[in-house]
Amino acid sequence: MITLRNLEKFYEGGYGRSYVLRRINMEIREGEFVTIMGPSGAGKSTLLSILGMLDGAWTGEFEFQGHMVHRMKPRERVELNKKYIGFVFQSYHLIDNLTVYENLDIPLSYRNVKSSERAALVCDTLDRFHIVGKRDLFPSQLSGGQQQLVAVARAVIANPRLILADEPTGNLHSSQGREIMELFKKLNEEGVTIVQVTHSEANAAYGHRIVQLADGWILK
Repeated sequence: MITLRNLEKFYEGGYGRSYVLRRINMEIREGEFVTIMGPSGAGKSTLLSILGMLDGAWTGEFEFQGHMVHRMKPRERVELNKKYIGFVFQSYHLIDNLTVYENLDIPLSYRNVKSSERAALVCDTLDRFHIVGKRDLFPSQLSGGQQQLVAVARAVIANPRLILADEPTGNLHSSQGREIMELFKKLNEEGVTIVQVTHSEANAAYGHRIVQLADGWILK
């Protein structure tokens, strides 16, 4: 699904280049559950942003689903993101002035899904995640665990091939965190590829393998 070759990210400064990622070579197979770990400042979230095509300022080669991302224009990368990728963030990133129903509808509107189909998909997703009773509530009316559950539902509503999760349980109690990780495990068993960034050994244990980063390098 994903191949990175000699991928690097750096910033130019008065004292030369400051590297965030160095010579990243990595493959992620379809259906894998990969965990990226490392100390703060290791480049984990930056790597996840590049995988999700939210960050285009890097060098090297990036192949995704047969598409040569490093040769694509920004607009083409955005379309690839919309088609294949769902995100889950530590801070939920729900839209405060929209209801749960409306938050779930947003990613479908980006994909130009017809309104009748969108309504059916949202209702199915509300039912699948057992949040039908929350459909008309706003994020501020939900607990942290409920907000993250909605965030995961939003990430998967358009059937992405890849989910990228950045510290998805970082703001949750342990029981809420386990619920989210069990949900990821189930989605992975259904065929969704997952790449998560975490500091949690317990969360890492849900994955198939761990990629360790330190100072921008992958540790062998």
